[in-house]
Amino acid sequence: MSESPDGRNKAARTSRRGFLVAVFGSLAGVVAFWSGQSLRPLDPLNLIAPRKMGDGPNDLPINRTSEQAKITADMVGPDWRLIVKRGTRMRSFSYAELLAMPQHVVELPIACVNGWSQTATWKGVRLSSLMDAVGRERGQAIMATSLEPKGNYRITTMGPEFVDNDLTLVALHLNGEVLDIEHGYPARLIAPARPGVLQTKWLSRLEVTT
Repeated sequence: MSESPDGRNKAARTSRRGFLVAVFGSLAGVVAFWSGQSLRPLDPLNLIAPRKMGDGPNDLPINRTSEQAKITADMVGPDWRLIVKRGTRMRSFSYAELLAMPQHVVELPIACVNGWSQTATWKGVRLSSLMDAVGRERGQAIMATSLEPKGNYRITTMGPEFVDNDLTLVALHLNGEVLDIEHGYPARLIAPARPGVLQTKWLSRLEVTT
């Protein structure tokens, strides 16, 4: 005996429902697996994502190594200086001088354009304090230059909304340890709500632009 139209319709609806459940279930699994590199509760599910929570130097992953950036040991050695400039006014800070300044601790994430984000503990000098040393006025933007010989983000501009923010640091320590060279030793920028590629590593120069 042939199946009734109602029976065929019910079977079709059941089949479609099963298909949708399978699709959304698979998507949820993929999202969970990849989210494990950003959300600690999902870390046990992180089976296919390229990074795990706590992996890497200073317990934080990296995207671009010092070797890829052409950073050598002599470039970040005892002769390293951070130049801070506004017009004709200029200051030069050694690593020891930066360490002697008031240090502040902030909890901020690194948000990578590749889709992962991990929060870390940063310690260093407030960027605004360094810029005050050369007479920067509130509302002025700055330009940050890395020691990298070349690269799309060797020079970046930072607007006053970041420079004036007390959470923005020239970081010297990460997760309770001296900043690793892979994370920008001797000093790097860290600011809230700013893409990771713009959190300049291996700082060499900070200059007021407006």
